[in-house]
Amino acid sequence: MVRDLTAVAAAALLVLAAVLIGARIQDRYGTLRVAAPPLVGDWMPHTGPGTPAALAVAALVVAYGPRLAARLSWRSLLCAAWGASLAWTWSLALVDGWSRGVAERLTTRHEYLRVIDRFGDIPAALRDFDTHILIGTPDNWPAHVAGHPPGATLTFVLLDRIGLGGGGWAGAFVITAGTTAVAAILIAVRRLADESLARRAAPFLVLAPGAVWVGTSADGYFTAVTAWAVALLALAVTGHRPAWTGFGSGLLFGLTMYLSYGLTLFAVIGAAVLLLGTRRLRPLPYVAAGFLVVPAVFTALGFDWWDAYRLLVTRYYQGAGGVRPYGYWVWANFACTVLVVGPATVAGLRRCGGALTGFRALLPRGAAPPASLLPRGAAPRLVLLVLSAFLALLVADLSGMSKAETERIWLPFAFWLLPACALLPGPRGWLAGQAVLALLLNHLLLTGW
Repeated sequence: MVRDLTAVAAAALLVLAAVLIGARIQDRYGTLRVAAPPLVGDWMPHTGPGTPAALAVAALVVAYGPRLAARLSWRSLLCAAWGASLAWTWSLALVDGWSRGVAERLTTRHEYLRVIDRFGDIPAALRDFDTHILIGTPDNWPAHVAGHPPGATLTFVLLDRIGLGGGGWAGAFVITAGTTAVAAILIAVRRLADESLARRAAPFLVLAPGAVWVGTSADGYFTAVTAWAVALLALAVTGHRPAWTGFGSGLLFGLTMYLSYGLTLFAVIGAAVLLLGTRRLRPLPYVAAGFLVVPAVFTALGFDWWDAYRLLVTRYYQGAGGVRPYGYWVWANFACTVLVVGPATVAGLRRCGGALTGFRALLPRGAAPPASLLPRGAAPRLVLLVLSAFLALLVADLSGMSKAETERIWLPFAFWLLPACALLPGPRGWLAGQAVLALLLNHLLLTGW
């Protein structure tokens, strides 16, 4: 426990350094391009209609979450975890009110909904997509549209086509879809590690501080797509209907490439899943077949992924990415991550790191592995899954294409760090710390997403 608290204290110092040094850089040079470094947002203490609900959900999950997670049937647990995550995320979003917290989030000048009317002819818009990426080109796309493949924008175009247009429906879709990631991650942990570890992780997935940004940035939706891609792959490589789950996983992995260029790094997590699978070869043809579907459709419609990515790199350095200092963000991005995953995850990662020097480091000195916590080597398998997500984040960080805004951009990866909390004793205290951090972030800052 002392080592866990030491790790949390070190992470807190990292955040403090990012705040103080970031404020100094921003005030003096203005190059960070964020108002509340290391986060995008504004200092604005406030409450709202979601405040009572957020407090109630937090209290209930802290008090009853671990017990219910241990006792509910597996299917009931999945439903309860999704429902609780939905309540937590909605309540946090509504702290800022309906308009400011939900309906207007995806309608600002940088967002996807600003270009819906330009996709009246979808094939023509896709063929012409690349010509509007660079700043200075006629009718150049807003930042988020230019910064992502068109699959992200098309999601909201299709919602509009079926009568769910506008910011309110878009925000509701992102929250509803994004919170299903909790169930997907639990399924993957159960199949690849152990059900008892998945049950211990469930309350931490529910009370993730990252829920602040799941409601309502489009990256919350991306988090769900990638989570289900990994979950289906986990089912496939452990022998559960490998043809169907493998094809479904490949289909979703293919879709992720057209939601965000950075999500290609999920190949690292996918490789870890294959390594942990007991039947890793059998589903691969089905995964490959599914993976080819979405790229084939977009290519047939005239969108060139590689050319668009090349132009995006240029656009990135034309905008804030060309101004923001790499020397600050290369470490401050991880301060953002601390705020997204919370102190419990930091302590869990400390224990995962200890596994690199030996499995005994996961346990108190001289203790034997308790069967209920570490059944049949399940913890090392969980450690490998979690550390694969951390490795993907490290690659993204060093690339220089993740300078700031990582509280939303890294959400799909950060949620895979949360299962590390299953290794912690005394879950209620750690859960309370997670909830307090999320509540403080949402009530002290008006976040930018």
